[in-house]
Formats: sequence, C-alpha cells, structure tokens
Amino acid sequence: MKADGIKRLAIMGGTFDPIHYGHLVAAEGAKCEFDLDRVIFIPAARPPHKTKKEMTAPYHRLHMVERAIYSNSHFEISALELEREGLSYTINTVNAVREIHPQASIYFITGADAVLEILTWKNVEELLNVCKFIAATRPGYDLENLEHTLSCLPRQYLKNICTMEVPALAISSTDIRARVADNRPIKYLLPELVERYIFEEGLYK
Repeated sequence: MKADGIKRLAIMGGTFDPIHYGHLVAAEGAKCEFDLDRVIFIPAARPPHKTKKEMTAPYHRLHMVERAIYSNSHFEISALELEREGLSYTINTVNAVREIHPQASIYFITGADAVLEILTWKNVEELLNVCKFIAATRPGYDLENLEHTLSCLPRQYLKNICTMEVPALAISSTDIRARVADNRPIKYLLPELVERYIFEEGLYK
C-alpha cells in the first residue's frame, strides 16, 4: 500500500473464499457513490468468528483476489492481515491502514448482515470513531433489523454507518463452494480467471 496523496479510501474486508462478482460490484459501487480514490482488498487471515478448518489456505485466497481485481486501477490488494500474527480484528486493520494514510478518510465495506453483529466486534466504539462503515445490502433488504440492532449506539457513531444497495449480492461464496463440490456450474458468478484458478488448483472439491 502506498500513500500517494489519497484522500478517501475504503477497506474491503472478508475471507474471499472465493471472491466473486458480489464483492466486486460492491467495491465499485462504493467507489462511485462515496467518491473513493482507492479500494483496498484485505483478505482475512484468522477471523474471530471462523475456525481455520473452515477456510481455504491464505495464499489461494490472495491469488484469487489478485486475479479478480488486476484490471481495475482503483483497486489494490494488501496481505496486511495475512502477514500479522493473531486474530484478524478489524480495529487493528483499520489502525494499520490509518498509519499508512494518516490524512485519508477511511471507510470499511462489508455486508449488512455483518454489520448486524458489529456490537460484538472488538473496540466497536473506537472503530466507529475512526472509520465509516458502508453496509452493502441486496435490493429490497429490510433495514429494520439493522436499525433496531444499532439503536443502542450513540448518535455520533450511527452517522458513520451508511447503507448501499448492491444487486449482485445474491451471489455467495458459500453457494459457489457448494456448486464446485457438487459439480454444478459457477461460470458468470465470478471472474473467469478466478474460476480457472479454482479448477486448476482443485479447490472446494
């Protein structure tokens, strides 16, 4: 990651197991809607809510993201979490990015379902104080649960959580893994280079 005078950037976090068009459409939508200079994809190494057995090896997930974003000059990838020891807490990642880009406004793109669990995240008030969240939702998503869950947060933190509709979020990594395991097609759910990598490496079988 290079500073390069960036004023507004977003972290796209997740396991990316595998990365698919839902992730990419959300990142591109956020770039345009929030006038971002850069979106940094940071594959999680050890998310607190998942066990190591549930995830594909980090280097596979990193290579898939590289193949998915290579043609977009506004996207970049960072192995920051993969190179850091311990669990992948979002607050640590955000603070590490802030050290590299001290003058930039930081956003964190994730799904609305993940934001529903935000109250259980480490140092949540500090997190909402140092970055803004973009909660990607499917069209027609009922925001009532989200609003109710977050209603206990102080108002100054609530203003740092924005929502954004993303049509392609009906695609899921879980479904793609199941399709590969069952020998069902995954074409057009994710970039062709990622699809090719999955089959070349024998992933998800």
